[in-house]
Amino acid sequence: MPLHYGVAPPWLVSRMKGLADETVRLLVEEEGPEEFLRRVSDPFWFQAFGCVLGFDWHSSGLTTVVTGVLKDVLTVEEHRVRVAGGKGRASRRAQDEIAAIGESFGVSSSKVEGLRYASRMAAKVDTAALQAGYPLYHHAFFITESGEWCVVQQGMNTQDRTARRYHWLSEDTRDFVVEPHKAVVGEAVRPMVLNMTANEAEENRRTCVDLVRGNPENLVSSIRRISPEASLDWWTEGGGPQVAYESFEMPRRLNWGLFREIYDVQPRNFEELLAFRGVGPSAVRALALVGQLVYGKPASWRDPVKFSFAHGGKDGVPYPVDRKTMDSSVRTLKEIVSATEVEKAQKVDALKRLARFSTNWGL
Repeated sequence: MPLHYGVAPPWLVSRMKGLADETVRLLVEEEGPEEFLRRVSDPFWFQAFGCVLGFDWHSSGLTTVVTGVLKDVLTVEEHRVRVAGGKGRASRRAQDEIAAIGESFGVSSSKVEGLRYASRMAAKVDTAALQAGYPLYHHAFFITESGEWCVVQQGMNTQDRTARRYHWLSEDTRDFVVEPHKAVVGEAVRPMVLNMTANEAEENRRTCVDLVRGNPENLVSSIRRISPEASLDWWTEGGGPQVAYESFEMPRRLNWGLFREIYDVQPRNFEELLAFRGVGPSAVRALALVGQLVYGKPASWRDPVKFSFAHGGKDGVPYPVDRKTMDSSVRTLKEIVSATEVEKAQKVDALKRLARFSTNWGL
C-alpha cells in the first residue's frame, strides 16, 4: 500500500463518520458485534468498507482513516463495540484505553488483563517475531461487549515507501506465536523475511528458549562467534551452507544484560520469551541466527503475506494494470460460466483446490 501524505478533508470525514455510524449500527443489529469483528478482520471487507465510506483510492491512509473514524463513532450503547489505540502516539495509549473500555462494558479485571495482553502480544509479534522491514506505526484494538477482540495494525517501510497491514481475530488466534494472523496484506512477497511465527520454525523456537534458559555466558559467546563484520562465507569456511544473505547478519547492537535477566526468569516457551520486556527484533534475530547457524535448527524465512493485488490499478497504483493476466482471468471465468453443469462443478472444485493450495503455501 503506497504511502500518501496529507489528511482527509473535514467535509469528507464528517460524512464518513455518519455513514460508518449507520452501517455498523445496522450490521450489529442484524448480525451481532462479533460478526462485525469478523468483517473487520477480513482484509477484502475492510478495504471495501473504506471505499464505501468514500476513501476510494488505494493507499496506506485507508487503514488509519477508517480505524480513526470507527474509533470516533462506535459507542457502547449503540454499537456494542469500541476501539482503542490508533496511529502514532494514539497507539501508545491503547493499554489505558482498553482498561477504560473494559470497565464501560463491565468486563472482569482478569478479562481486561487478557485483552491488554492480547494487544501487547499482537504488537510484539508483528515487531519482533515477524521481521519483514515494516516497523509498526498504527495499532487499533477492537473490543466487543463480550470481550472478543480483533486487531488491525500497520507497518511502514521507509525505503520503498509502502505499508503492510496485519489483521488478527480472537476466535482464530489459538496461539500468539504460531501462525496467529487472520491475514497479512502487502504489495508483494519479500525475500528472506524472518518469520518466527511459521509452523516450520518450531524447532528454532524451542532452541531459542533452550538458549536463554542456559548459561548466559555461553549464549553471549555463541552470538559473538557470528560477527557482524564477517561475511557468512567467512564464517562457514569449514563447511556448511556457502551462501551470503544480508538476512543472516547479526544485529550490531545487543543488550547483553537482557539475556542475563531472561535467564533469571527461565521462560517456559517462546511466547513467554517474546513477552519479556526488552525482547525486541534484535534479540529475537540473534537467537534465531544462533539456533540456525550454530545448532542447525533452521528458522523460517518465508514471507507470510497472504493477500496482495491481482491486476493493478488504472493510475499505476500499486502498479500498472497487468492486461494479460486480467484477460486470462476473464477467459477463465467465462469458461466456467458457459460450461455444462458437470464441467462447471469440476472447474469450481479445481479453483477451490487451488485456493487451498495457495493458502497452505502462503502464495
